[in-house]
Amino acid sequence: MDHKQLGYFLTLAETLHFARASELCHVSAPTLSRQIKQLEQELGTELFIRDNRSVILTSHGKAFVEYAQATLAKWRQFKSQCQDNEGPLSGELSMYCSVTATYSFTYELFALFRKQYPAVELNLNTGDPAFSINHVQTGKEDLAVAVKPATLPQGLAYLPLGKSQLVVIAPVMDCPLTDILNRYQNSSALWANLPFIMPEHGVLKERVDAFCTVQKLTPKVYAHVSGHEAMVALASLGFGVACVPQIVLDQSPFQQQVQYLDTRGMLEDIEIGLVCKQKRLQDPVVNALWQCATELF
Repeated sequence: MDHKQLGYFLTLAETLHFARASELCHVSAPTLSRQIKQLEQELGTELFIRDNRSVILTSHGKAFVEYAQATLAKWRQFKSQCQDNEGPLSGELSMYCSVTATYSFTYELFALFRKQYPAVELNLNTGDPAFSINHVQTGKEDLAVAVKPATLPQGLAYLPLGKSQLVVIAPVMDCPLTDILNRYQNSSALWANLPFIMPEHGVLKERVDAFCTVQKLTPKVYAHVSGHEAMVALASLGFGVACVPQIVLDQSPFQQQVQYLDTRGMLEDIEIGLVCKQKRLQDPVVNALWQCATELF
């Protein structure tokens, strides 16, 4: 087995969804399936139970998660120990963030880091920001750009990068949803009649759930969606209203196809920051990027 296969395995173990895992790993679903099958053949046991509807970890698969996480963490630690203190800083660094974060935070950070440490290999993986902290905790990534939760898990270092307002958006085009908006304009019954595009996980879901609780609302859910950018796209097409960070909307190609709903005083801003395991800051490569982020933000 190789380290790339272990990474594929951990992603599938987290998502339990071949299409989603292949997207996160930037490979096709057949390639991912083939790599997992090769891994199972080498181990001599099934790691997943698959059918047309679901993917489930076997008991051996659950045990192998710990092995894969520990192996990848030790591999990165060993590589950092091999660093030549007299030569230029070198090694490998992985970061996870949303597509929006690559424009808003990561590009400027990587540009500075690349200029100062050109010998370090940078790996950037994008996906749903709800997975950011978990990727760091499990050792899948060295660092991540994440929305700060109400309680930061123990053992994690956190560096604030910025804040973003939360907004609720709806389509501007004529459709059944805009008919509802016009019919219930300025009415307390508006929210109860709107279909919602809901986030699947993370802080944003917690904020939307809290909003619904305060409004004494059981939302009509059109779909649960992974990824803020996809929520903007679905809202612009009239499938439902969506609560998204303003920073996502600012970078979206669909920002002219949506309108804001009035939620003044109803939604708390989110804070976005850089996270990594506290003990990983002892790694010269990780610490170097952390210091670059400190300089910028």
